[in-house]
Amino acid sequence: MTIGPTQGQQNLASSPARKRAAARAIENRIEPDTRRSGEWADEDTGAAVRAFDAKDGHGWITSSALKKAHKAWGDQVKSLMNRLSSEKVSLRATTALLQGTDFGVGAQVRTTSSLDRY
Repeated sequence: MTIGPTQGQQNLASSPARKRAAARAIENRIEPDTRRSGEWADEDTGAAVRAFDAKDGHGWITSSALKKAHKAWGDQVKSLMNRLSSEKVSLRATTALLQGTDFGVGAQVRTTSSLDRY
């Protein structure tokens, strides 16, 4: 399915209020839920690794495979958390940046006209 120009923009947070709301959603719901999900996987995976680990010198290969998979999972969670944080900061900074640019361009464009004296 291809996304046309209007389909992709339907959920675009373009107003300052919508950008603030999106940043709050990331901060208050998405980041905490992602962090909790990552921690939940830590506990269960750790228990499984211990259960399959060598007790008498002969452990299951599953234990080391779970350790590797868990490290990859942790790296992915960390990457996602960093991305969410970056998106949150960008959403909050965009309004100020665009308003500053608008004011700057407006000041440059606005010159004194000979009509201003009348």
